[in-house]
Amino acid sequence: MVQKRLVMKFGGTSVGKGMAQVVDIISQTRTEWSQVMVVISALSGVTDLLLESSQQAVKGEDGTITKASKYLLDRHTEIAADLISKPTLRESVIQDVKSIIEEFSNLCNAICVIGESTPRALDALLSLGERMSVRVLAGALQSKRIPSQFLESTHFIITDDHFQNAHPDLGATGRKSQDLIQPMLKAGIIPIITGYIGATKNGVTTTLGRGGSDYTAALVATALNAAEVWIWTDVDGVMTADPRLVPHASTIEELSYREVSELAYFGAKVLHPKTIRPVIEAGLVLRVRNTFNPTNPGTQILDQLDQRNLGNIKAVTVIPNQRLITIEGGGMLGVPGVAARTFAAVATTGTSVALISQASSEQSICFAAPSQASSRVIASMEEAFSTETECRDIDRIWATDDVTIVTVVGAGMRNTPGISGRVFSALGAKDVNVIAIAQGSSEVSISLVVDAEDSQTALLALHELIIKEC
Repeated sequence: MVQKRLVMKFGGTSVGKGMAQVVDIISQTRTEWSQVMVVISALSGVTDLLLESSQQAVKGEDGTITKASKYLLDRHTEIAADLISKPTLRESVIQDVKSIIEEFSNLCNAICVIGESTPRALDALLSLGERMSVRVLAGALQSKRIPSQFLESTHFIITDDHFQNAHPDLGATGRKSQDLIQPMLKAGIIPIITGYIGATKNGVTTTLGRGGSDYTAALVATALNAAEVWIWTDVDGVMTADPRLVPHASTIEELSYREVSELAYFGAKVLHPKTIRPVIEAGLVLRVRNTFNPTNPGTQILDQLDQRNLGNIKAVTVIPNQRLITIEGGGMLGVPGVAARTFAAVATTGTSVALISQASSEQSICFAAPSQASSRVIASMEEAFSTETECRDIDRIWATDDVTIVTVVGAGMRNTPGISGRVFSALGAKDVNVIAIAQGSSEVSISLVVDAEDSQTALLALHELIIKEC
């Protein structure tokens, strides 16, 4: 018999506010799938608290450590008391949580004494949230007579030592995953796995960076040959826009891998692109579903979509708090290497560039960068081009006031006549001025830069195009 394997990942909001619902979902799903693996995040807000505690410890504020320790214990104990009915099991889980909180206190005290938090120390600290949550969920499942066992991913996700954003060794991770998880599945046990964290080959704890828990789910699924990966969150799948900004935003039934990667890059709170890669390579089906509305099928993400679904706008996203930085001058015309030197200067500041636009005249290059980074980016560029500025080959390097990047996403837009026309007509009808434009060769997105004060108007105007096409 072929084993039908599923990986489910539950985010912080799911396990923080709805762990009882998570238990019910796992209980129901195991009746439909022969083998289930679960990856979970820390309780909502816990990772932020751990990070804030490290920052306070650097300042010598050791009083906050006691307060944070009490909060962590109270919160995990409250959930355990609600969901673990067996006293001995509940007490065992609480004792495990207390031991981890003691690790937290010791790490913070060490940081307080040294007055510095290294990336390695920070990874050890930030891993504690997931280590506590897996124990509570495993205990809650066991209390319901659902065979389960918590499993710390430091034992099988092997990474390099790039702390804070470690890269997995896929070969070693695959072998270790099979060695540890396969026997549990064969025994009918549901592994409850810590998301977000791994370890070097020497056993030093690392974290996988943004989207880390989703990435863990993808790594586990590919290593164990799962058929699907379900990402459980607090919305009904991937939305046509941020529902906090567009109240009538709706769920997108199907997206391609390329579309969802584009959405993630341009600010939508969905899967991080690095989560998608192992899933694409393994050809798995990915779904995004709502823990608090489990009957909703959510969004299905596929490698290839029906050709009839291509060409339409699927979603609109925004990246606020940006500034458009421009380098311009008549002496740039036909001079090779200006762009390379520009972005080399930007790279020295550690700033990520979200959008680039260059006129065919080659007399200016502009790009969008976070507002808070604009001053140091300009300073770095002025230093890099000081000679050209002095001899007037470069006229000036400057930044706009705050702007917003608005992006429309949909597969095949480049080959669909009239898409750009409809986009600009919709904005023109609302008196929204477009400052810059960028469209990649991927055919999946068009990005526009508008004044910050026009961002909500632009978002609503472009979202109306989705409604009209539906």
